Amino acid sequence: MNHSQLIERGLAKKGASLRYPFDPELPVLFVGNKMFALLGRTGEHESVNLKADPEEAWLLRRQYEGSVLPGYHMNKRHWNTVVLDGKVPGEEVLEMLEQSYQLTWRKLTRLEREQLE
Repeated sequence: MNHSQLIERGLAKKGASLRYPFDPELPVLFVGNKMFALLGRTGEHESVNLKADPEEAWLLRRQYEGSVLPGYHMNKRHWNTVVLDGKVPGEEVLEMLEQSYQLTWRKLTRLEREQLE
């Protein structure tokens, strides 16, 4: 799994867009005006910050110790940093991307969701 694959999958979701609000080297996937995936680097590996259910975030950190970390520069209870070093299966990363999107989608107002549909 890499940034290009995550961007492709993310942009296929309803209302998703790619922006660079922080740095031209730091792509961010948004749904409406809320981000659901911040792509960056952790050491020599690509990584992605994804929103997660707090209990599931903790479990993923235990299951993939060293590759799923508390969200860097994010609310560590609700965000994980996933290091794309091959230790977390690609399908698992895509499930995390989907959960992040869904959690973010639910936080949009009804009007925002209607405008995106």
